[in-house]
Amino acid sequence: MDPRHTTVHEEYSFACMHCGHGWEQAYAIRHHTDLDGRPFVTYHDPASGTRVPSPLTRPACPACETHVVRIMGAGRVAAVEQALPRERP
Repeated sequence: MDPRHTTVHEEYSFACMHCGHGWEQAYAIRHHTDLDGRPFVTYHDPASGTRVPSPLTRPACPACETHVVRIMGAGRVAAVEQALPRERP
């Protein structure tokens, strides 16, 4: 493994304060060290490997596209969804 590159996997929960939409997102976070020894990270979609913007820098709601989004630890949205009563068909 390249000592200047390690990858960790993290998940976050998001809640839109504008429309109420909630979602979970996983990221592959690659920790790098540049040639001058300075650390930096890049975020990637774990399924495709495609580089994506950091969720910590102005995330957008996929439902309404606003940027009034709260970021929480993984599992928060799933826990709320499980606690809500299910609609009957």
